[in-house]
Amino acid sequence: MKRNFDVDNFIKRLQSHCRLCETKEFQEGEVITTFLLRRNQFCILLEGEAQLITYDIEGNKKILYYYKKNEIFGEALFKVHMNKELFVLAKKKCKVLFYPYDTAENCTDSSCFFHLEILRNLPDLILHNIAEQNFRMILLTYKGVRDKLLTYFNYLSLESSSKTIEIPFSLTDLADYLMIERTAMMRELKRLQDENIIRKNKNKIILL
Repeated sequence: MKRNFDVDNFIKRLQSHCRLCETKEFQEGEVITTFLLRRNQFCILLEGEAQLITYDIEGNKKILYYYKKNEIFGEALFKVHMNKELFVLAKKKCKVLFYPYDTAENCTDSSCFFHLEILRNLPDLILHNIAEQNFRMILLTYKGVRDKLLTYFNYLSLESSSKTIEIPFSLTDLADYLMIERTAMMRELKRLQDENIIRKNKNKIILL
């Protein structure tokens, strides 16, 4: 889903003019934020890649969402009513912009004139995430490993307007993201190659 405004320009202006913004850097594997503290904030991923993860009762990691550059996340957008903690984890070195949503709503300081622009553009950022999450919800309704893989590959193909795509994370993480067993996924990938449906080279996939 394409956004209706220039996110990069908006973020640069926000960082330059709004005293309420805070930018932090995180190394690979560091926790960016958790969703149990109920902080009413939102974050924008400026650089790097991150994942929203949780763990089941057996300690197995589950990837709930994958964040790319300029995507928004945070407790203000994800109300959780359960005891299972959710983490946003840096998959690569990340730079993240933090903004307190309560302050944006109630700000009366005339020097912080960008809070109005934030509120005006938030719906567009949020709708983009909703579209991505709706796709994943549909993706997970497929029971077969092949259906999940091909649906996801076709989605990446449409996003990039190319038959050559690159899986944005490791194959182990792909299995977690699609909620399938890695061994079953690897078998299906081999079958897809043998049947000349795809060509695979590490994380690069060509749809034939």
